[in-house]
Amino acid sequence: MSSACAVLCLRCRWLLSPKSSTRLYNVQVQRSMKVDKSARVGNGFSSRGNHTATLTGLSWKRQTSYHHDFTTKYLTTEAKESIDDLSRTDATENKPALMPTVDAFPLGKSQMPPDDLDADDECSALEEISEEEAFGISIPPSIPPASTSLQHYVDKSETLTKLVQLGVSLWKLERRPNVGSMLLRLDFNRDVAPRLLFLKEIGVDDSRLGYIISHNPFILSENLENLQARVNYLKSRKFSSETVASMVSRAPYLLNFSVKRLDNRLGFYQQQLKLSSANTRNIVARLPRLLCGSLEPVKENLKVCEIELGFKENEIQHIVVAVPKVLTANKKKLTQIFDFLHNTMKVPHYLITKFPQVLNTKFLRLKERHLFLEYLGKAQYDPNLPGYVSLDRLVSLPDEMFCGELASATLEDFDLFQKTL
Repeated sequence: MSSACAVLCLRCRWLLSPKSSTRLYNVQVQRSMKVDKSARVGNGFSSRGNHTATLTGLSWKRQTSYHHDFTTKYLTTEAKESIDDLSRTDATENKPALMPTVDAFPLGKSQMPPDDLDADDECSALEEISEEEAFGISIPPSIPPASTSLQHYVDKSETLTKLVQLGVSLWKLERRPNVGSMLLRLDFNRDVAPRLLFLKEIGVDDSRLGYIISHNPFILSENLENLQARVNYLKSRKFSSETVASMVSRAPYLLNFSVKRLDNRLGFYQQQLKLSSANTRNIVARLPRLLCGSLEPVKENLKVCEIELGFKENEIQHIVVAVPKVLTANKKKLTQIFDFLHNTMKVPHYLITKFPQVLNTKFLRLKERHLFLEYLGKAQYDPNLPGYVSLDRLVSLPDEMFCGELASATLEDFDLFQKTL
């Protein structure tokens, strides 16, 4: 396409040259003269005819001149259009794919580039300013639009800075979905400070504020009226102010649950275990996460104690009141410890019920100490026989006191025995 246009352009240039125009004019004049001569010789016109022929020749000459001018203008216009089309085609073919094609329209006065680029002194980026003006320019802090860590925002966010000063573990919070974006949207004076003051007013110690927010950042978005209503409900159930503060400090999610849910949880433990109100408050105050966690593990452990371990209802009540953690203990660990106590150590149910702390100990500690006493011939757990070893002391004493008071051996002997296991 481009080669054909180039050939057309060259032909048009030849036609528009002065020599080609003069040659074309001479050819047309010669043709008109031949026609006039043939008319005079062939037809034998009279002088009047000659005059008429002369007029006809002049008229033909004018038409020829007019035709020449018209032909010149037409060829000139066609040549210009061909050159423009050729330049546009080549420019379009050579342009990068990302550059838009713009038609060549004439620019208006408003679109013409200014003659003097330095005419507008106010907008010049090269204008010199004084040091006072330079120090007076305020540059807003640039906050990263997206990040996988909150550490990039700490220096730019007042809220994150104050939370770090309180001891909040941001590295824990940034792992949780949508928590980082929620913290960045909070205003410290409007959202965070009122909740912190509320926690202090109900008796939470300053050292526990960071722990609470690290585990439950959503308390910063809770309505203050709802938080106060839940505290009032706990106090109406005869929980003291000190107990409420302790429960909130150890169970950060406690105040996120509605009054109705808290009431249902207290009613479940009281009815399921057939406990008095005082005992119900006792186990909840000692293990406040009973009001926050799921009830399924609790129901499963109660069934395990009754069906698999063989405890009676009153024995389960005694165990739960003494060691509330039994309700949330790992099922495998609970059955493993009971199996070793009852089947290996031959400890009956009533002694386990009397010393329920043994169900909350570490299995390895219980096993190592029993085997050491058995090796020494002092594994006696019946209170009616001499050399009785209390289960409570067996699992609660430190190693040095265990060796000296129960095993009558040295700590080095116990360490050497542990290496043989």
